[in-house]
This record gives sequence, structure tokens and C-alpha cells, in this order.
Amino acid sequence: MSLTDTLPVDDRPLAPALLRGLRCKCPACGQAPMLQRYLQVRDTCPGCGEDLSHQRADDGPAYLTMLVTLKTVTPLMVASMFVWDLHPAVLFAGFASMLVALSLFLLPRFKGMIVAFQWSRRMNGFEGKDATRR
Repeated sequence: MSLTDTLPVDDRPLAPALLRGLRCKCPACGQAPMLQRYLQVRDTCPGCGEDLSHQRADDGPAYLTMLVTLKTVTPLMVASMFVWDLHPAVLFAGFASMLVALSLFLLPRFKGMIVAFQWSRRMNGFEGKDATRR
């Protein structure tokens, strides 16, 4: 008997789930949309019926969005201040628009990735025998 025979098989691999979450698709089937409206996670997947009602991303997507957008836009803004002699109002308008657009683009993708991570690692928030009570 080898070591690989004793290891459990991962029926929810992390990498495909994260890629599906990045595309805002169901982490189980990858076909149907995981989100309804802009940021609301569906209770069940319309494609495969996977229960997603217990997945909660809370503030994680917002923190990741702020981290990525500010770490990319701020150096670009500082560099452009030294390279081009732009009026501060033009600089502000351009980079504020870039921050808003990048944030609106990344926020649902990060939410999908966090929900997919939770689904893949079976982090459903129900532990113990008192799981039905809140």
C-alpha cells in the first residue's frame, strides 16, 4: 500500500473553483452565473442545483479590491505626475475614473473567488450539532 492510496481524493479542487469564481460562475459546475444582480450570491445554482446560500464573503472582496486598485493606480498616478505636467484637476479626474472603473470591475470577481474558495474548502459556516440555530 503506497502513500497515495491513503490520501483522500479532493472532490472540490481549489484551482478550478477559483477560476470559475473569477468568471463569476458556479464553483461546482462552472456553467451558470453564481451572482444575481451585481453582488448577491444566488441561493442555488440554476445549472447544477448546488446550494450556495450558506456562502458569505462579507468584507473580503472590498478589502481585496481596495488593495489591488490602490496598489496599481497610486504608483501610476505618481509616475504620471513626474512624467507629464498635467493640471491637478485633470490628474484627479482621470485617476478617480480609473479607480472607480477598476473597482466596479474587480469587486464581483473577488467576491466570486472568495465564495469559490469557501465552497472548495467546505467552509459553509455550519459546525457542530447546533448548526440549525443562528
